[in-house]
Amino acid sequence: MPEFYARRRLSTALAATALIASAAFFDSPSASAALPTPVSAATARSYLSQLTVAAENRTGYNRDLFPHWITISGSCNTRETVLKRDGTNVVTNSSCAATSGSWYSPYDGATWTAASDVDIDHVVPLAEAWDSGASKWTTSQRQAFANDLTRPQLIAVTDNVNQAKGDKDPAEWMPSRTAYRCTYVRAWVQVKYYYDLSVDSAEKTALTNYLSGC
Repeated sequence: MPEFYARRRLSTALAATALIASAAFFDSPSASAALPTPVSAATARSYLSQLTVAAENRTGYNRDLFPHWITISGSCNTRETVLKRDGTNVVTNSSCAATSGSWYSPYDGATWTAASDVDIDHVVPLAEAWDSGASKWTTSQRQAFANDLTRPQLIAVTDNVNQAKGDKDPAEWMPSRTAYRCTYVRAWVQVKYYYDLSVDSAEKTALTNYLSGC
């Protein structure tokens, strides 16, 4: 068993996803409360200094190696749960599909009224995680990562913005809305630290530069 698995208690992430469907959780938050609040910039800088710097390797990657979306509560899967969490006045049908509501995308500042216009972004993309350590994980560990509602890892955003981001790290892509960039890099570093993922040199330089302005 990898050392980080015991140290970070990664196995608890699966259990956590089954416990978050409380009444408070499903209250519609404000647009600024779209994901769990990341650690402070000072903490993120500390975390970043502890991350291993290593070249990335995508050999063997397949998105299907990260099972998602999983059932969270009743008929609601992870995507539907995040849509409910991040939206305003979200109404769902008996299958938990959002039939109305609005979603503010903090990456680009757009607001959408159709769930089909919204993607759930993995802040640290699945391929990026694979490149930086997840290739050594078990399937259950990768499932926990892909459906993590406890860390600031999942967020509802404009679909084509998410698609433009793809698997890029902060050296290659950042939200166009500059007011959100500090939140984004704090979230990125927190997730990488929690899961003991490495960073490449360009990624670390970009994160360092962005965090210096937070």
